[in-house]
Amino acid sequence: MFAKTSEVSKKLAELVRERKVEKEYVCRVCGEFPEETVTCEEPIMVVSYKIGVCRVHPKGKASKTVFQRLSYNGKSSVVKCFPYTGRTHQIRVHLQYLGHPIVNDPIYNTEAWGPNRGRRGEINMTDDELLRTLIEEHKSRQSLDLLDVAEADLLALKSGQIGDVSPCPQSAPHPVETGALNTHRDKDPSCDENNTQEGFVTDTASGDTEGKGQELVDPLCGECKIMRSDPSPKELIMFLHALRYKGEDFDYSTQLPEWADDHWTED
Repeated sequence: MFAKTSEVSKKLAELVRERKVEKEYVCRVCGEFPEETVTCEEPIMVVSYKIGVCRVHPKGKASKTVFQRLSYNGKSSVVKCFPYTGRTHQIRVHLQYLGHPIVNDPIYNTEAWGPNRGRRGEINMTDDELLRTLIEEHKSRQSLDLLDVAEADLLALKSGQIGDVSPCPQSAPHPVETGALNTHRDKDPSCDENNTQEGFVTDTASGDTEGKGQELVDPLCGECKIMRSDPSPKELIMFLHALRYKGEDFDYSTQLPEWADDHWTED
């Protein structure tokens, strides 16, 4: 949600801080979510600000999310989410804790969290071990951009300097949870309709001129020099959608996304 003037922006920020904005989201999660209303009040702690990873932890900040199931298609459930606090990745972390992570969540629905994928906080590893495992998993998938970590920073990880890891300034943006009423990743305004960014050099040595499998190199980035393939359509969206924001004198809502349909199934 974006304000058109600084005055309105300040007012909205104040309302959010005072918890006077009702927020409603919808998502598709793994498994059969309970039919009854579920309230999760587990405290959330940031494991790494720079990489962007959080977890349920007794030393975390107080958090509260209410969930209501809308439908179940035999494999996954559509769930409405009402966050009463605004912790980083709150909805995603609470759903992971409940054992129903978002279907295509690239961080909180991975094997890096252990055999139970973080259900009930059962991680059984230190924070440093968790970060290393997450990074190694994404490195093997060539998807480090989802963690906003450059390959050069892996040296710091190996030496135990987790806190010194810095995000690559030119890494691809990741799915967003709050602040915008859409389900797509942020798009750089300099991107043209062919999905190439201003200042990037397109590698066409493979003869691929239709954008399939194209690799982009940023000549201005002195850190990474990483060759990245264009993301697939599935990688550009996460099944978590900001559905409604309501305040004292405004009420903005959007349409349910296609993947929230009762009979929707993954390809």
